[in-house]
Amino acid sequence: MAASKHSIPPVPADLPPVDINPNAAVVLGKRYYRKGPNAEILENAQDMFWRVAYAVASEERKYKKSPWKTEDLARAFYELMTSWRFLPNSPTLMNAGTGLGQLSACFVLPVGDSIEEIFDAVKHAAMIHKSGGGTGFSFSRLRPKESRVGSTGGVASGPLSFLRIFNTATEQIKQGGTRRGANMGILRVDHPDIMEFIRAKEREGEFNNFNLSVALTEEFMKAVEKEEDYPLLAPHNKEERGRLNAREVFEILVQKAWESGDPGIVFIDRINRDNPNPEQGEIESTNPCGEQPLLPYEACNLGSINLSRFYLPGKTGDEAINWDELRQAIDLSVRFLDNVIDASRFPLPEITEKVSKNRKIGLGVMGWADLLFQLGIPYNSQEAISLAEKLMSFVRDEGRAASKNLARERGAFPAYGDSVYAKKDIGPLRNATVTTIAPTGTLSIIAGCSSGIEPLFALCFSRNVMDGERLVEVNPWFEQALKDADCYSKNLMDTVASKGSIANLDHLPESLRKVFVTAMDIEALWHLRMQAAFQAYTDNAVSKTVNLPNTASVDDIRRVYWMAYEMGCKGVTVYRDGCKSVQVLCTGEGEQKNGGDAEKKRAVRNRPDLVYGFTQKVRTGHGIMYVTINEVDGKPFEAFATIGKSGRSTTAKAEAIGRLVSLALRSGIDVKKIVQQIKGIGGEAQVFQPGKQGQVQSIPDGIAWVLENRYLKSKKSVHEGNALGAQYCPECDEELVFQEGCLICPACAYTKCG
Repeated sequence: MAASKHSIPPVPADLPPVDINPNAAVVLGKRYYRKGPNAEILENAQDMFWRVAYAVASEERKYKKSPWKTEDLARAFYELMTSWRFLPNSPTLMNAGTGLGQLSACFVLPVGDSIEEIFDAVKHAAMIHKSGGGTGFSFSRLRPKESRVGSTGGVASGPLSFLRIFNTATEQIKQGGTRRGANMGILRVDHPDIMEFIRAKEREGEFNNFNLSVALTEEFMKAVEKEEDYPLLAPHNKEERGRLNAREVFEILVQKAWESGDPGIVFIDRINRDNPNPEQGEIESTNPCGEQPLLPYEACNLGSINLSRFYLPGKTGDEAINWDELRQAIDLSVRFLDNVIDASRFPLPEITEKVSKNRKIGLGVMGWADLLFQLGIPYNSQEAISLAEKLMSFVRDEGRAASKNLARERGAFPAYGDSVYAKKDIGPLRNATVTTIAPTGTLSIIAGCSSGIEPLFALCFSRNVMDGERLVEVNPWFEQALKDADCYSKNLMDTVASKGSIANLDHLPESLRKVFVTAMDIEALWHLRMQAAFQAYTDNAVSKTVNLPNTASVDDIRRVYWMAYEMGCKGVTVYRDGCKSVQVLCTGEGEQKNGGDAEKKRAVRNRPDLVYGFTQKVRTGHGIMYVTINEVDGKPFEAFATIGKSGRSTTAKAEAIGRLVSLALRSGIDVKKIVQQIKGIGGEAQVFQPGKQGQVQSIPDGIAWVLENRYLKSKKSVHEGNALGAQYCPECDEELVFQEGCLICPACAYTKCG
């Protein structure tokens, strides 16, 4: 491993220790702390935050006009992070002060219309994923399928065929052992292959490493409104390749989003109107969760202010927010993020050049729902919308003021002279962009606050701990409010954990039920109004999911998409609860809600063309059996069992059992229920299996042992009482939730978006 850019001195003896919550301790130990060659942990929270603080502060030395000395600034950065007022994006926490030195989370790579350019992009994406970043691509430059390729005389295979190659390549890369590869794939709505793209995720498991979004143009949206046709243009020669009715395309887009949550939409013209550097070209894509539109080869390092830490108890309204401390935190955070640019070692020289030229940063917020709880303001209220506008305008204005101050110390970003800021006489600024509302799923667990600007997904939930024990965890502000109202009890907590919400608990005071609302309690309009309120004062974009109940109609999705356009959002992601054959839910009553129709709603998932898995050797009384389990999204999808030289009858039995287990898995039957059915079936020949308590009694018992050992070991009572077909974390087995544009685990911070 290469030496780090700056040597990190030992932790000062008088440096305050870090007070971390139990969940943060697990997450930090699993993903963030430096580890030795045998995966042994080499640091604790104090070591990690000092490493990050000192490495980032060390960049200050190169600026002669800086008012800070390195160690003083390192201490200030350390206190800023360990007081949980601000945290940078995960790659900075993981890699600052280490040999890797790649500190940015999001990148956009160009995909040109030639084999060389396409596979350069595949290679570059692999390098970024390996270093811990996520990638966004626009496939809009690729000629449509069946177009003539002049250099070979052949025909093009189209964007979707290459999207599949990118997806497969991502499957092979483990991001430094700490983060999973994640991508955004975007196609313009006027590309001739747009209908194939909109339908790309009809087969479950397809493009599982991609979020997909359609880039909608102003021309298209006007055509939707007027029910007019619009042209499809081949990108390589701008020839018209047909026309489609815009309203019909929009309806199919809405229908597919209702079915699976994909694709999302981005308003590409609106994004480019806010492009601060139009002379460098058009913005074509965003990072994986959509909050960071970027030029090709750009990267952006992100960080978030924890708003809940600026609440002043005993006061109300605006006076309950410590604006002076918030201003100081913003100023210090902007300096931190600008220093991160200098501290980063990017995986490609083209990225280094582009980042150095524009110096984009993205300061956002988290803990918004917690702050509203503290203030006693309902998320779905005009008072909350007004406060959101005031707070984010404050963050933007103070962030720009801090960037201007840095420009006086260090100079404006090099491309400032050609930027829109110079033309409007705004600045000089140190950074081409300053604000972004990013996903903070992992960071919010570390900081012990609510995620981004999302409402809570559940006020209270139960978590698997050791030996199958369940521990109920409650939002602290909700718990305190219950105690203040003399309503708290363990039985109530168990009830809330099973429901996730108190909306229908009529015996609780109405004031509590109005304030402590969850994502599913809130109508789509309020989700969008909140997103639009923050977007109005954000340079880049906003990561937010409009969560809808399973009963939401196609009309509801249509209204969400259209309101996002009318309200000035730059894009929108919707998720209808249970819209996939694999349910994503974090509360306990989903199966009961489905009632007697639950079994009728099971659908056998189609098999993707490419799946990966493992093969386990098992000793049986009939000989050695090889059990192969293939997975989709980290969960078992199908099983095959083969026994060599054991006779046709035994071979047929093994194949039949494997087929039936596969059918159950592909129909969404829980692994535990399958194991319960086939485990312990006796046979005429039983053998001892090393590593197994007892014997392998038969072929089905051997298959059950493989499934149990792989997926259920040390997980008693897993999945009981949960929603039909729920999708679970592959690392801790808790239920995943969909928010901020991605599947995340609220328990261990696993995320499918890196």
